[in-house]
Amino acid sequence: MRIAVLYSRVRVEEKWIFEGLEKRNIPYDRIDDRQVVLNLADPGDWEQYDVVIERSLSFKSGLYITQVLNAWGIPTVNMAHVAATCGDKLSTSIALQQANIPQPKVWITFTPQAGLQTIEDIGYPVVLKPVVGSWGRLLSKINDRDAAETVLEHKDTLGGVQHSVFYIQEYVKKPSRDIRTFVIGDRTVCAIYRRSEHWITNTARGGKAEVCPVTPELDRLSVAAAKAVGGGVIAVDILEDEERGYLVNEVNHTMEFHSTVPLTGVDIPGLIVEYALMAARQRDQIEAPAVP
Repeated sequence: MRIAVLYSRVRVEEKWIFEGLEKRNIPYDRIDDRQVVLNLADPGDWEQYDVVIERSLSFKSGLYITQVLNAWGIPTVNMAHVAATCGDKLSTSIALQQANIPQPKVWITFTPQAGLQTIEDIGYPVVLKPVVGSWGRLLSKINDRDAAETVLEHKDTLGGVQHSVFYIQEYVKKPSRDIRTFVIGDRTVCAIYRRSEHWITNTARGGKAEVCPVTPELDRLSVAAAKAVGGGVIAVDILEDEERGYLVNEVNHTMEFHSTVPLTGVDIPGLIVEYALMAARQRDQIEAPAVP
């Protein structure tokens, strides 16, 4: 058994994953995604790995490297199709819709004019999000027409996929917090509240984490949302609506957990390692010749 950990920068999470591998005496290599060169016709040294744990900060790098590795038959945590779905908010919303997972209402337009008319029809406030992005960056709460016109014009001028697709989401009045659950395989291993007086509650934007009990309802919804995007090691962001209950806001495929582990006492990096080992064993079972 040999594992590779693909990373962009060694943060607390990666250090804990390395420690989890070392505690289990699992041989592993650390691979900086900034140094990766892939020859599509020749896997080369990559063939030695039974599984690769992907921890890239760059969505682009992580997605395309795992796509090539999966094409070579090397399993990754998470798989490329999961990253492709989670890394694009529209793809995530479509997957949740197809699985009948409750989520905030979403509208998609492709011109500022259509976007403005849609926002006017919905009514203020609404939330504008880039289809690709993380850590609560580039989110806009639009409170009136002046703000809508300004933000839509700016996004149109900036161009690029992140800005030229207008992902418009209803604004959900949550109780100064949201919920992040951590799903590994078919189980919600823990959950936290992210509390803030600001409408953006991400801990990367100053939200304060508190332990959230994992109720049967929260577990069922989280596991269903993770399954909808392809499963694996997943973080699910959930909003609490006064009338509709839990709504899945976003699903993440390369989650951070530096504040969650000491808060909850749950060994998330160890569970990630165990999940990776399971993925490697499943690959070996598939490739093993049938016994007569």
